[in-house]
Amino acid sequence: MDTGVDTTRELPKEIDIQTDTREILARASRYAEERNFKDWLIVDVDAHHSEMSSWKEVVSYIEDPVLRETAVQLQKRTGSTAGLSNHVGGLRYQDVGGRIPHQTALNEAIDDDSVHRDVTLMRRVMDALHIDWQVLFPGNLLQLGLHPQPRVEVQLAFAYNRFLMERIIPAEPRLKTLLYLPFCEPKECERMVEEFGDHPDVIGFMVTSVRYKSVHHDSYMRLYAMLEERGKPLCFHAGNNWQDDYLKQLDTFISMHAISFVLCSMVHLTNWVMHGLNERFPRLDVIWTESGVAWIPFMMQRLDNEYLMRSSEAPSLKKLPSEYITDMYFTTQPMERTNMDLLEASFKAIKAETQLLYASDWPHWDFDSPSSIYDLPFLDENAKRNILGRNAARLFGAPDPTA
Repeated sequence: MDTGVDTTRELPKEIDIQTDTREILARASRYAEERNFKDWLIVDVDAHHSEMSSWKEVVSYIEDPVLRETAVQLQKRTGSTAGLSNHVGGLRYQDVGGRIPHQTALNEAIDDDSVHRDVTLMRRVMDALHIDWQVLFPGNLLQLGLHPQPRVEVQLAFAYNRFLMERIIPAEPRLKTLLYLPFCEPKECERMVEEFGDHPDVIGFMVTSVRYKSVHHDSYMRLYAMLEERGKPLCFHAGNNWQDDYLKQLDTFISMHAISFVLCSMVHLTNWVMHGLNERFPRLDVIWTESGVAWIPFMMQRLDNEYLMRSSEAPSLKKLPSEYITDMYFTTQPMERTNMDLLEASFKAIKAETQLLYASDWPHWDFDSPSSIYDLPFLDENAKRNILGRNAARLFGAPDPTA
């Protein structure tokens, strides 16, 4: 497959928000060429849409006419690009004080007006990294689970998803999505599945893990049954949450970022496993995204230990918690690579060869290229190919263009 990527591009001396994605990824692109990634199936299970740059279009899809007009007027009066969302701009440290400017905005020049600007941006990163399929998530909307107005979460979820499915996804066959579920309102989640659940480019649905809703509540059981019937996976996507009272004790971004993404996944996974949802919905595949891998063996060992002492409190379980966990799927990013012995042990514990999915997390500051898997010294080629693409193809039923 000829991607049309110019591998002679050099990394610019200085990167700013106007720097072309292809220049930022020039080194990764040459790496991909040298290792012949064009003959590998590579599926990126977590990439992010900078939806706020298209927010005026997104809010035009809001169903409620009063809220739609409110969002429009907020943008006119205040100049805010985030009207109605609960996006907190003042606590954004992702660009490390301006040292990683592409995290702040992707304002590079676009010379193709045949598709939406966002499609061109995504094509550039897919071409540069030789990605065959990319699963798209929103960016700032991942904080929407803590919106103080549940009805606004619902309205923005439907607006964004309809914008995505009309303006972005159909324009590029390599783009797929796990659509945002407004988890604050279970009935609205069901409506979302009814509207989009049979679309071939909607390969599943996503819950933002930064929220205070127990995943085992009875009100979600019909939703899980609907997903299981359609064969659509459910993904939990982690995020940062400095508004949490417990995390407010961490007074630096590095500390909060290290703990927050893992903490929300730990809570939801514990409730999912210990309340027997794997037994109740055995054909529903579950994915845990953007928490790395180091936390998973800890959870397996910790929950097994507790279960063996107090199994009467988890009567639905028919096997150890760790055995349910190793049936789930996890994404790689941000993969902890500081201790290769520990990482290798973690891969073995979670059955990474069949259950781990490559994720770039582009365009975030800590994104990982496919080399993050390819360069692991303890993996053979078959395991690398599985993690980089084959596991995802099997999970989502995606074709392999390299076959």
